Amino acid sequence: MQTNELFNSADAIRPSGNDRLYCEVIIPLALPATYTWMIPKHLQDTVRIGIRVEVQLRNKKYAGIVRTIHNKKPDAFEPKELLNVLDEDPLVHSQQLELWKWIAHYYMCSEGEVMQAAIPSNLKLSSESILIWNEEYGIDFTGLGDEEYLIAEALEMKKELRLSEVQQLLDVSHVYPVIKKLIDKQVCFIWEELKEKYKAKKETFLLLHPQYHEEAKLADLMNNWAKAPKQLELLLSYIHLLKTEGFVTQPKLLKKSGASLLQLKGLTDKKILIAEKRAVDRILFREHESPQDLVLSAVQESAADQIKKVLEEKPVCLLHGVTASGKTEIYIHLIDQYIKTGKQVLYLLPEIALTSQIIRRLQKHFGQQIAIYHSKFNPNERVEIWNKVKKGETRAILGARSALFLPFSNLGLVIVDEEHDASFKQQEPAPRYHARDAAIYYATLFGAKVLLGSATPSIESYFNCIQNKYGLVSLQERYGNVELPVLTLIDVKVAAKKEQSKIALTEPLITAIETSLQQKKQVILFQNRRGYSPYMLCSVCGWIPQCQHCDVTLTFHKAKNKLSCHYCGTTYPVISTCAACGSHQFIQKSFGTEKIEEMLAEKFPEARIARMDYDTVKGKDAHENLIKQFEQQRIDILVGTQMVVKGLDFEHVNLVGIIDADGILNFTDFRVNERAFQLMEQVSGRAGRKDGKGNVLVQVSNIHHPVLQFVKEHQYEKLYHFELDSRKAYQYPPFTRLIILHFKHKEKHIAEEAANLMMMGLKSRFGSYLNGPAQPVVDRIRNQYIWEILIKLPKDAAMINQCKREIFQQIIMIQSNKHYRAVNIIPDVDPV
Repeated sequence: MQTNELFNSADAIRPSGNDRLYCEVIIPLALPATYTWMIPKHLQDTVRIGIRVEVQLRNKKYAGIVRTIHNKKPDAFEPKELLNVLDEDPLVHSQQLELWKWIAHYYMCSEGEVMQAAIPSNLKLSSESILIWNEEYGIDFTGLGDEEYLIAEALEMKKELRLSEVQQLLDVSHVYPVIKKLIDKQVCFIWEELKEKYKAKKETFLLLHPQYHEEAKLADLMNNWAKAPKQLELLLSYIHLLKTEGFVTQPKLLKKSGASLLQLKGLTDKKILIAEKRAVDRILFREHESPQDLVLSAVQESAADQIKKVLEEKPVCLLHGVTASGKTEIYIHLIDQYIKTGKQVLYLLPEIALTSQIIRRLQKHFGQQIAIYHSKFNPNERVEIWNKVKKGETRAILGARSALFLPFSNLGLVIVDEEHDASFKQQEPAPRYHARDAAIYYATLFGAKVLLGSATPSIESYFNCIQNKYGLVSLQERYGNVELPVLTLIDVKVAAKKEQSKIALTEPLITAIETSLQQKKQVILFQNRRGYSPYMLCSVCGWIPQCQHCDVTLTFHKAKNKLSCHYCGTTYPVISTCAACGSHQFIQKSFGTEKIEEMLAEKFPEARIARMDYDTVKGKDAHENLIKQFEQQRIDILVGTQMVVKGLDFEHVNLVGIIDADGILNFTDFRVNERAFQLMEQVSGRAGRKDGKGNVLVQVSNIHHPVLQFVKEHQYEKLYHFELDSRKAYQYPPFTRLIILHFKHKEKHIAEEAANLMMMGLKSRFGSYLNGPAQPVVDRIRNQYIWEILIKLPKDAAMINQCKREIFQQIIMIQSNKHYRAVNIIPDVDPV
């Protein structure tokens, strides 16, 4: 049902006479169901589906969103009235509400949690407490303390005070005890006000006074100018800007003319110029360049034609294209065609690190028709993009997984690039949704098509193609018929034996880096651990410093001179004395990106070296600046974590080194082989993208690992069949659906008992599908002990839904016992 139809259906049930009207409202809380409120008569004409309304729950006000409107009064309770309507037009469309409902059901969370994730923070109104003076109290303040007296006096004068004003008066942040005493003594009452957080950005525009719109009068003014030559120069600069740009802002005029604010004030005082405040966009798009002609190769054109044919018959198509095959050009070609038909396009990427490179390519073709949306934008910028998408002003959006929640009104195509990437799955907090799978459902609500793209597709997506559920188009040739890089394995056991310890940079890798630098080429080195040293070890007794809140070792960060927990973020001073034996002899074990960077600087002092990991690219523009520097060859060697793996396109890279392949081949996870192949194939794809003269060196101790042979031959299909056999034998996806139940509590035995109670509750019906309870590898995070139950269910929708219902029932039963009330039970559907 389209948006207008849904709104019309709501209008159709509006009451006549004395009938009452009710609405279900989603509020941003983890509630088991959406609550019902009564619509007062004076608001019945303004309440619509998708609009924000003010409601009260337990003496606190919330801004919720109307999900349904009906005339059926609840049997079990008397609904409260809505307090207010906050919008003239709906904030969200009906398709979004359907998506929220589906995510809440499928991923076992509440619609309030989905709303919390979906709506930009500045559109979620905040509640602020206001103290109201009690006129009946009088002016006898003798029974009040010093702080109470100060507030009472201010209240008697102003009649009301905001919480922030009370904090300023007392010059402290913790004011609640004082406020409580004033309320208890009936000096004042407390009232909650919902406050809009979004504020439009204002800028001063300068306009020529109407009396000088005629050129003759303006010329007469300038010809008879007697004094203030600086003001005349300023006026000439204004006229030049007006003619060249069509509008003049105060900052631009002052910068161009070199004049002062005082000189500008002289022109406004003389009523020659008028200063006017106007709302402006925070998102500054680059000026629309003349579109570059997109010329597809014969192979690309054939793939694009195949995709169009597949999408005529199927809702989803997978483009399996090897690295550097030119998938992005095909995406641009398809986006262009959909935009020309008036449709909107959503282009999802797993990492914001990728957006800076691709957005520059897309804006060359589409200008202001395309925008970016991700977590690095500030809240006000997100609101402005939200509104542009809702109004249809933005035709295409490029973004990370959160862009899925934007209010599209006419979505025609969804592109999910690097669809295999685990970053598409939200981990914490709820909703723990997978953006790829949610995007496929979202597209069905519009009758839109979905194109998945990857050089290393997920086993599940490829399986869906083989089962004829999705269409499949292969692009197995690099753009320009460039050859795939040559992959060489380096046995680190040999090097370690020679050095009597594990080493980071072997001689063959060092030699290859030297050769690349001599050829004026660039090098990318991949190490999947950040920091300097993953752990420190007492050389006397073997004690390893661990986080006080998590059961993990602390990573040494040399630049900060701190030990850091990569799970909870707590930092500690560097330890010099062993807590077990008192020794001062510590050795640093293994190596992270920071140490690799230092070693490279020692080996290649003339080379320009940079690091790309979570520690170095925290700022809004940090990703883009680093990528630009590498593109412009101002960096010779780039060392990094997974950020350097995904989809980046650098034409001067001819060498890629994987420092420690063992670290990605030895995880205890059923997807370990798939992930290792994807990582190594993706990172190797950064080499030789222009001329095909690319080399990939992989340092590994087990050179006979089967996955390494698949990567060496660039044979995804061999990996797929290898994985499919073992997954069928052990009942893992794509043959089953997984649900993991996490039990967290500060007491280990309580978490374990709750997990066992869940097992007992589910055993009678789902016993053969249950595994556990068991502790994960990291069994304590942020002082919470963790137990897990793994459920492997057949791909039977009825059984899966029944299992979810029983899990919810068991959670209610377990938490109804006060002994387990504090146990946090978290379902994770389709974990990655």
